[in-house]
Amino acid sequence: MNIIIKFLNSLFDLLNAMSPYLLLGFFFAGILKVWFPQRWIDRYMGKNNWKSVINTAILGIPLPLCSCGVIPTGISFYRNGASKGSSVSFLISTPQTGVDSIMVTYSLLGLPFAIIRVIVALVTGVLGGAFTNVTAKKDNVNTNNISGSCSNDKMGVKTGIKGIFRYGFYEFLMDIAKWLIIGILIAAALAVIIPNDFFTTYLNNEPLSMLVVLLASIPLYLCATASVPIAAVLMLKGLSPGAALVLLMAGPATNAATITIIKKVFGNKTLLAYLGSIILGAMSFGLLINNFLPREWFTLSSSTIHHTHHHELIPRWLQLMSTIILIGLIINGYLQKFLNKRKAMRNNTLNSINTSILSIDKKETKGNFNSPFANIDLAKPILKRIFIVEGMTCSHCKNSVETNLSKLKDINSVTVNIQTNQVEIEGTNIDSDIIQEEIELLGYSFMGKKK
Repeated sequence: MNIIIKFLNSLFDLLNAMSPYLLLGFFFAGILKVWFPQRWIDRYMGKNNWKSVINTAILGIPLPLCSCGVIPTGISFYRNGASKGSSVSFLISTPQTGVDSIMVTYSLLGLPFAIIRVIVALVTGVLGGAFTNVTAKKDNVNTNNISGSCSNDKMGVKTGIKGIFRYGFYEFLMDIAKWLIIGILIAAALAVIIPNDFFTTYLNNEPLSMLVVLLASIPLYLCATASVPIAAVLMLKGLSPGAALVLLMAGPATNAATITIIKKVFGNKTLLAYLGSIILGAMSFGLLINNFLPREWFTLSSSTIHHTHHHELIPRWLQLMSTIILIGLIINGYLQKFLNKRKAMRNNTLNSINTSILSIDKKETKGNFNSPFANIDLAKPILKRIFIVEGMTCSHCKNSVETNLSKLKDINSVTVNIQTNQVEIEGTNIDSDIIQEEIELLGYSFMGKKK
């Protein structure tokens, strides 16, 4: 019982420390989504040079893209005409940061850590893109049938304050909600389970601890925001700030699925440039923090979480209110997803019934000129197929699949429902093999037609 009470207290303190900055980060994410012109990204990503790589890294750092959404978005940029180096720079720099994770890093780890995290994301993104341009410069970029990257994912689809709040406090929040919850729960559990002197007693060699954290972080999936409370708790248990930085940079930017997708889409040389720049950057800056920067910049105490070092700026009542609002938004988001899933299932059932009725009526049109379907040209009927696709977890996944499938020949419309993992396609010719190839190139699992 005592352990449970400690766990709940730790969980509550973490939420209080993070919630105000999370809400502020979500608000900024909404502003970026609604008011940041998509054409800026299109303009600065296309050239195969240093300037394009640097521009892309700078643009990617604050963008509100969760770790799962950045892969299909980056690949979509590449397949829609962006240079390979720019795309890799985007894939490296974007998931490591984000306006929400920067705010949370500031709240739990302090301003120096937040600034260094941005610098590392920029440096590793630029290095990765530059290495890619050098090692894979002879590879051709497929720009056939391109009309503009992510044209269906326009930043200003829903303008104004309503669009800002809709994206920031619902769409983007739900993109990372699962991993945010997991990260906070893990951090609270570690705070209770791990002894306070664990790392200083059992893993006091700082370079070795950095290497261990790196090896553990590369194959795992960690959300950039959710990794912050884990890093904070581990630092309180004695983990060096350099090793914590490795966790914050390598965790969100790499995982087993991402490595597989980049190898498949971009090739082995690009994968080596991608992993090499992340590993080199994280380890180099980790050693820099541990050996050359003042340790007091990164020293945390137990009061960091229980009473954040910004308590004079954020009163206790505002922290509590922010926690209540955040929990309410997450509950509302999952409730909306549940209702939308039920609605989608009901609509699918109705569509199946209507399709059956329409099929019967079409048969009756043969020789029956009084039928309401007598004037329909059945030479090229519109077909509809529903495919099951796994791995789509956020709004960016939805937009990426819809954008790229819509550009295929003879496809009229594509509708993705991430709640049911269904992709509904209408067109005059729907080739399952082509659909499967396109979906797998975007990094998702094609499970075939809906039965």
